[in-house]
Amino acid sequence: MINRLLLIAFIASAMCAGAQNKPYITHVYDYVPAPGQFVNTLPAVTAGMTKDEVLKKVEQSICGYEDDGEMVIAESMISLGSYGGYVVFGFDHPLVNVKGERDLQILGNASQASPTSRNGSSEPGIVMVANDLNGPWYELAGSEHGNAKTQHDFSITYYKPDEGKTPTPHPTIKAITDTTYVAWTCNSVDSLQAGYLYKNNVHLQSYWPLWIDGASLSFAGTKLRCNAVDLSGKGSNWTQYFFDWGYVDNRPDFRYSGGTPTDVQNLGFDLDWAIDSVGNPVSLRSVKYIKVYCGVLQQCGWLGEVSTEVAGAIDLHPDAVPQSLAGDVNDDGTVDITDVNILINIILGNDQASKYGSRADVNGDGTIDIADVNAIINIILG
Repeated sequence: MINRLLLIAFIASAMCAGAQNKPYITHVYDYVPAPGQFVNTLPAVTAGMTKDEVLKKVEQSICGYEDDGEMVIAESMISLGSYGGYVVFGFDHPLVNVKGERDLQILGNASQASPTSRNGSSEPGIVMVANDLNGPWYELAGSEHGNAKTQHDFSITYYKPDEGKTPTPHPTIKAITDTTYVAWTCNSVDSLQAGYLYKNNVHLQSYWPLWIDGASLSFAGTKLRCNAVDLSGKGSNWTQYFFDWGYVDNRPDFRYSGGTPTDVQNLGFDLDWAIDSVGNPVSLRSVKYIKVYCGVLQQCGWLGEVSTEVAGAIDLHPDAVPQSLAGDVNDDGTVDITDVNILINIILGNDQASKYGSRADVNGDGTIDIADVNAIINIILG
């Protein structure tokens, strides 16, 4: 799989030949995985490491680096653990919204069961973007956004396990060594509101992130429907079905075979998919920060929990120049209620139009008045 990562990195590097901006991730700002079987191993973490030391390990795993004068992608990946676990990263420049094209590729390790199948290994992660680490954050709405089984106000709390307790074995599946390892509670509207993450006999390290203090970890966001099915009916043959589009580690990042993209290939992400916290479309000129979090809460027997993996990211247009965004009065890359408030304050005499230049005259008629406010509202409403 890593060799295939290098292959797509080489292709992207060729596309970006001569680019002054680096096409790959250069900074990791935060990493908080939920408990999971690959936590503390992807990347390798030992007890006593600080948060900064862990972030350095994550950067080594998913950021680009210079190799003999060429920019290449890292040769590893990280695990986000179970639902909610996340990583926040960025490039050495804003990611520009190029209209009509995909803007970003985020790599995972999803794979197909066969060249014609729409299932295999799929552990979907949700993408969010922002221009400030404190928000607002905008979700890139994928194909499951409007699905009746998608819960947009989901929250979950995991409770730190007792690593010294005697494991509780599974009554029928020998591969499971502790079925009551990490307890969790949540506000699910369509399934259990309490349960456990299993600990299996393949990964015996602590599944709790070693550098994070406290007795619990909480996450909130959008929860996608479960996509894993036991084909055997006996807990022995699990497979995960792909969602159509818009998620990390959901579809293969590479052509399974042949020379052209298949209908199951992950083709990347478009900033035009951005929505705000209540689901309204948001116009973004560019973004500085990207967040990926595991979007599924599901335990697959001996296979373990669904856990999104991230193996790097590519700016598909690294030298693109942000276009002027109509209605973006404060020039923050977003058209939202803040721009409306600025115009109202200008009209009321509480702010100076000269601070914002021609951006304040949204409809271009030479006057800043209620017509400009209406123009922004229409932009926000699409």
